[in-house]
Amino acid sequence: MKKTYLMIFLMMMLVMVGAGCSSDETEMKAQAGGKVELTVSAAVSLQDALNDIKESFEKENANVEVHYNFGASGALQQQISQGAPVDLFFSAAEDKFDKLVEEDLIEEKNGIDLVGNDLVLVVPKDSKKEIRSLEDLTKAAKISIGTPESVPAGQYAKQTLENMNLFKEMEDRLVYAKDVRQVLTYVETGNVDAGLVYKTDALNSSKVEIIAAAQADLHDSIIYPVGMINNLEHSKEAKLFYDYLQTEASMKIFEKYGFKNLK
Repeated sequence: MKKTYLMIFLMMMLVMVGAGCSSDETEMKAQAGGKVELTVSAAVSLQDALNDIKESFEKENANVEVHYNFGASGALQQQISQGAPVDLFFSAAEDKFDKLVEEDLIEEKNGIDLVGNDLVLVVPKDSKKEIRSLEDLTKAAKISIGTPESVPAGQYAKQTLENMNLFKEMEDRLVYAKDVRQVLTYVETGNVDAGLVYKTDALNSSKVEIIAAAQADLHDSIIYPVGMINNLEHSKEAKLFYDYLQTEASMKIFEKYGFKNLK
């Protein structure tokens, strides 16, 4: 009788061990077959182009899922400096990108100046104000620009106004925004008479009119660098997306949205 109970006990133990092994194997297979998730912190002005690129990239790389964190480049840079879990940084300004290089968070060899942009003056589509040039900004009661300390477009806008000797005269009329998209919204809704935004954002709005582009010598060059953050958990997949951003197909998408090819 004792032998019978012993045999039953041993058989039950074998079944339980087998079930455990089977469960572990299933979990390992599930993990192996699961998608790798990448986080890309990018300037909000890149949103439309990067969403198109994400779609085409994920079709070709079914095992990788790209998640974007869009915002002002300065705010994104600070998040990464403070340890935010990010795989790639796509900035709208070189100085924000260079800050991470200085902090040894990005290696120079793992970064590239990829695209460029223009700064343009926009007004609401139905505007009755006689604003036909940058010099006419003096006729505006309110002008919106991005906050210069954190928004590169705002930094370029401030430089433009300073170099035109208009900043001090216009300072009390400026409405600062958290990013370039908010500037565009202020103009679209008529909350301000004019705004300085990237050409790429203005081209995608049917509610604003582009009046003029700021001359290149009035502000720093508008360059968008992109790079991989050091010590990545998914460095292989991050490199895959980094390289994909530089492909001919991706560059055509950037150009479709008005960006300049700097490659």
